[in-house]
Amino acid sequence: MIHSPRRRRRVWSAVAAVATAGLAATTALVMSSGTAQAAETLGASAAESGRYFGAAVVPNLLNDGTYSSALDGDFNSVVAENAMKWDATEPNPGQFNFSGGDQIVDYAQARGMEVRGHTLVWHAQQPGWVQNLTGNDLRQAMLGHIDGVAGHWAGDIESWDVVNEAFEWDGSRRQSNLQQQLGDGWIEEAFRAARDADPNAKLCYNDFSTDGLNPKSDGIYDMVADFKARGVPIDCVGFQSHLGSNSDLSTYQANLQRFADLGVDVEITELDVGGSGGAQANVYRQVTEACMAVSRCTGITTWGITDAHSWRGDETPLLFDGNYQKKDAYYAVLDALNDGDSEPPPGDGGHV
Repeated sequence: MIHSPRRRRRVWSAVAAVATAGLAATTALVMSSGTAQAAETLGASAAESGRYFGAAVVPNLLNDGTYSSALDGDFNSVVAENAMKWDATEPNPGQFNFSGGDQIVDYAQARGMEVRGHTLVWHAQQPGWVQNLTGNDLRQAMLGHIDGVAGHWAGDIESWDVVNEAFEWDGSRRQSNLQQQLGDGWIEEAFRAARDADPNAKLCYNDFSTDGLNPKSDGIYDMVADFKARGVPIDCVGFQSHLGSNSDLSTYQANLQRFADLGVDVEITELDVGGSGGAQANVYRQVTEACMAVSRCTGITTWGITDAHSWRGDETPLLFDGNYQKKDAYYAVLDALNDGDSEPPPGDGGHV
C-alpha cells in the first residue's frame, strides 16, 4: 500500500538530548556541593533513571489550558486514548484520517515528549466495514491498516501496541473475529507487518489483568518466549494495570522480571487505581517501585491525567483529582521514582 509517512525523525529527541545534557550538568553541580535534591515532577524524576512517565490524552483537551498545563508540568510521554485506533484512523477501506493522532504527535514533539502508539490491531473499536470481513479479505485489511498507520507515523512513535488484548483469562487465545478467521498466526503476521512499516519503533504486545503470575500472563509469556525463539519481531510487553486499592500485587514485580528475562522491555501502559487516600497511594507506590526495580521496565503511563476525564471517573483512579489537585497517590509515585528521596510540599505532611 502506498502511504505518505511523516518521517520527521523524532524532533523531540534533539530537544530531549539538550534537556538531558542540562540535567546532567545541573545534577553534577548539585552533587559536587553535597546537597543533591530529588526531582520535583514525575517526568523529570523518571528521566533520571532513563525512564518515562506518561499520560493518555485526548486531542481536543490539549486546547484546555488547565489540562495542558498539568500535562506539560509532569509528564514526558503521551499516548492517544482513542485517536490512533482502527475506527478513528481508517473509518472507510483505505481512507485514512490521521488528524487526531497528528495533533497529539505535533503537541508532543513541540515539547520534547515521547509518543507511544495505541493500538494497531484490536478486536474492539474496529470500523463497521472490518467486522464483516472474512478470510483473506480480513487479513489484507489488517496488513493494509498496519502499513498505512504505522507507516504514516514512522519515526514519530517510540513504541507501538501492535496487538491489544488477544488473550482470555485462562491463557487461551481470545476468540475474536481475527482469531476465528485468521488462526493462531495472525499476531505474528501483525508484528512482522509493523516492523516492515516502521523499523525503528519498539513493538509491544499489550493486555490487562496480567498484573501477576496467573494463567493469562502465563499464556502471553509462552507466546513471547516462542516469538523470541523464532525471531518474530517483538521488543516489549505492556501491562495495562487497571487496578483497585485492594489489588494483590504480591507477584507483580516477579511477573515483570520474568518477561524482561526473555529479552524484552516491559512497560506499565494504562495505569489507574480505583480508590482514594493512603490505600490508593500504596498501590501506586508498589507499581512504581516494581518498575524501578526491573531494569528493563522503561516507563509508566497513567490512563489519563485527571479524574474529571477518566473512563473510571466514579472510582477517582488518577493522580490528579477533578480540580487538578495532586493527590496522595501523586506524592507516593514521586517518592518511589526518587527512590524515597522526595518530600511533600510544605503543609502536606500527611501525604504518603
